[in-house]
Order: sequence, then structure tokens, then C-alpha cells
Amino acid sequence: MFDPDRNQVRQFYCSLLRKHRELQPLVGAELAALPIVLAHPEYHALLEQPDTALERDYLPEHGETNPFLHLSLHLALSEQLSIDQPTGVRAAFQRLLTRMGHDEHAAQHAMIDCLAEMIWQSQRNGGALSEAVYFACLDRQSA
Repeated sequence: MFDPDRNQVRQFYCSLLRKHRELQPLVGAELAALPIVLAHPEYHALLEQPDTALERDYLPEHGETNPFLHLSLHLALSEQLSIDQPTGVRAAFQRLLTRMGHDEHAAQHAMIDCLAEMIWQSQRNGGALSEAVYFACLDRQSA
């Protein structure tokens, strides 16, 4: 299983945008990640400066969103939706789409908030990821 470290993840997104702009061929996860990066132009200036991107910390206590975490959560959600894992995640997405006027990006953001909450609770409690926590959050989002 591929388990990239912080710098590898950051280099992946920086090189992806560079390769796209230079019209170089994309492979593997780059193909799934490109639409996500393109949907977030607010991160492009950062991605064009790999040295800065590799060094910077994003601290929640300063109210900052980590763009690399955000993009990676989108990528994880994309994979979940493509294979409907955990089972029922596609149906949850459809409910959110309906609730949010078929705004796919807004529905994805609602879902990645739930994905992040599940991960945070798992880390805080020292336990495994909980589908129950994930789906409870998704149910609240679509209510």
C-alpha cells in the first residue's frame, strides 16, 4: 500500500499542476486529482511555488485550511464514490446533491467535512475509523 509522507503529497500536487500547464501526460492518481486541483484555483499560486508549499505549516488554531489536506480529502472522496465504499456513500452523495441544488462541489465539501470529522474523532479517541460516525454526519448534512 502506498503511504506517502507530507512532502511526497505536497510534491504530487505541485508537480501535477506543473505537468498540466506544460501539457505533459498524466498517469495514475494524477488523472483523478487534476479535476480537483482545477476546481480549486485559490490554491494554484501556492502549488506553483513548491519550495514554499513544502515548508509551510497550516495550523487550525490560526484558522487556516491545509490546502493539501483539502485536496487529498477530495481525492479520497472521489475514490469512495467511484467504488461506493463504504457502501451507501454514493446514495449519501445523491441526497446531498438534491439538498444542495445539484451543486456537486458543495456536496463534495459537505462530505469531506464529514470525512474529516470521522478522521479527527478516530485520532482523538485512538480508535479505528468509524463508518457510523461518517454516516451520522452525512445524515445531518443532508437533513
